Order: sequence, then C-alpha cells, then structure tokens
Amino acid sequence: MDATRDARFAVINGVVSATAVAFLGWLLLVHKGEAEGSESLSFMPAVNASLNATAAVLLGLGVRAVRAGDRQAHRRFVLGAFACSALFLAGYLAYHAVHGDTPYPGQGPLRAVYFAVLITHILGSVVVLPLIFTAFYLAFGQRFEAHKKVTRFTYPIWMYVSVTGVVIFFMLRSAYG
Repeated sequence: MDATRDARFAVINGVVSATAVAFLGWLLLVHKGEAEGSESLSFMPAVNASLNATAAVLLGLGVRAVRAGDRQAHRRFVLGAFACSALFLAGYLAYHAVHGDTPYPGQGPLRAVYFAVLITHILGSVVVLPLIFTAFYLAFGQRFEAHKKVTRFTYPIWMYVSVTGVVIFFMLRSAYG
C-alpha cells in the first residue's frame, strides 16, 4: 500500500512541479506582459523580497526548533515559510503576467555576478519545489527518518533560493536607481 501511495505521490509531484516550471518558463520567456497597467503592480517586487526574507528567517527558526527537539514549533515555522513562499509565487506570477520580464541594465563585472546569482537561483527554485513537496509528504506521513534525509538537501536549497531572491531584488533596485 505504501509503495503504491508513494508512486502515486511521485507522479503527482512530478506533474505539478513540471507544470509549474513550464508555466514559469512560458511566463518569463514567451509572454511579454502588457505595457498598460504595469505600474499597478510596481510595489510587488518589494513585497516579494519581503516574503522571501521572511521565508528565510522562518526556515532558520524551523531548523533551530527541530534541533532543540520542539517539533511543534518546527512545524509552525516551516509551514509559515511555505506560506510565505507560496504567497511569493502568487505575487511573482501576478507581477510578471502584467509587467513581463525585468532585464538587468547594469554592465561590467556586476552584470556577471547578477547573472550568476540569477541562474543559480532559477536552478535552485526548479529543484526545490518537488523537494519541498516530498519533505511535507514524508513529514505528514510521520516518516521522520526519510524526512530528515530529504531535508538535508531541501533546507539549504530552499534557504539559498529565498536569500538570493532578496539579493536579486536589491541588485535590480540598485541598477535602476
């Protein structure tokens, strides 16, 4: 029974994650946004950076709580981080659906740094989504040993994606003055 349930979860996780990545790819690479109305969501990058920063803090607190043996606090912090990341994703989708892509205008070595951070951020975000779902699946199934193994990879990637989301915001903000 567990093997069947795990296989079903793996398929659903793969389909949901691949669909999300495909949609984000389309939104950023194909959809150009609309010039009209782009100012209406101009506040969203700052909100999204704040959500990423909050998710990073909550993740750190979640790790601290579980190391202290407080599973209840751990669960609340990680669910809070997930809520922040989900709200970030909704805001990110809304902003880019209206605004389109935001090109980096900077030049020189900072441009190379920006793209290095951006590329690793994107790759991390693609990888972390199914890992997060897997970690939750295992935790809610009370399979804590397997959960711990998955989160050894999930936590640092999720933290990196959250922190670099904030870094990207500030790099774009400083480049646009």
